[in-house]
Amino acid sequence: MVRIKIGIIGVGNCASGLIQGVKYYRQNSEIRTGLIHYQIGRYSPVDLEFTSAFDIGETKVGKPLAEAIYSSPNEVRWVDRVEGCERTVMEAPVFDGVGVFAEKMIRPINQTKSVHELRRSIVEEIQRTGTRVLLNYLPVGSQKATEFWADVALETGCAFVNCIPVFIASDTGWNRRFEEKKLPIIGDDIKSQVGSTIVHRVLTKLCMDRGAVIDRTYQINVGGNTDFINMLERNRLESKKISKTEAVQSQLKDRLEEGKIYIGPSDFIPFLGNRKLAFIRIEGRMFANIPFNMEMRLDVDDKSTSGGTAIDAVRLAQLALDRGVGGCLTYASAYLMKHPPLQMSDEAARTKLDEWIIASP
Repeated sequence: MVRIKIGIIGVGNCASGLIQGVKYYRQNSEIRTGLIHYQIGRYSPVDLEFTSAFDIGETKVGKPLAEAIYSSPNEVRWVDRVEGCERTVMEAPVFDGVGVFAEKMIRPINQTKSVHELRRSIVEEIQRTGTRVLLNYLPVGSQKATEFWADVALETGCAFVNCIPVFIASDTGWNRRFEEKKLPIIGDDIKSQVGSTIVHRVLTKLCMDRGAVIDRTYQINVGGNTDFINMLERNRLESKKISKTEAVQSQLKDRLEEGKIYIGPSDFIPFLGNRKLAFIRIEGRMFANIPFNMEMRLDVDDKSTSGGTAIDAVRLAQLALDRGVGGCLTYASAYLMKHPPLQMSDEAARTKLDEWIIASP
């Protein structure tokens, strides 16, 4: 059995959901519900092996990954326990990875090692474990920390899947570096399986395809996990707002003025836990210039809908490694991420991606 050896950067709820989700499909091999692709090349959903993990929280560093995914402040409890994740979670440099509001929940350890010492240990761990794909699950706003990890991927010969809105895959300089090393990158900012962004994009494109005009639109999101408390710190949200807004603007024939589109997180509501509530409104005009409006409310498990996309992203990254393809994976990024280098309709991106998957190496 060929396994994809994955390194987890940030052992939070998203990582916990992905790992527990893989265990769920191993326990229920007959079930294919909830998967975008069952098979990608020679890789099925159960061919993921989590070989290394890195975090900065005192509740996780030094613990086996199988234990750390259940540690506070994580809330995902889909399966009772996981096997094969016994590697110890290693300490990572903090940089800008913790916001002021999330600090009390994450409780970063008191770091005594220099960044140089930590980097050396990290590189050795990745090489020792044979990790081939690094999956970035750092908090929103972790610009310097994400750049550190992208550089580590280049040094260790790993593919890089960037699930957060720091622009690496969509940056020409970073993309060139991954191309030169013949290492694939997928990014930036994961587009959930059935989340607020994909739903907003589909509704927007529906209006465009049916000849309607959109005059104004908003999307407001609230939730109760560490992601939402982190986003209370508004100065960490610049790239997040760009990423989510461009994902919707790209589906419009004519871009909306800044004051006529708002997309972004709104507040942290603790009792919601991992649930995310999204409120979307579109105002526009149809035949004979007659106005219309629509509103919808989406209630979704924030980490399940992330895992449903990440399980494809890591397999696509490994397939690209197998084929010796470097740089940003255009169609994978366009289909799975909010801020790819090339925005496409989801239908066109899915068609191109499926063609790429079945193409000869």
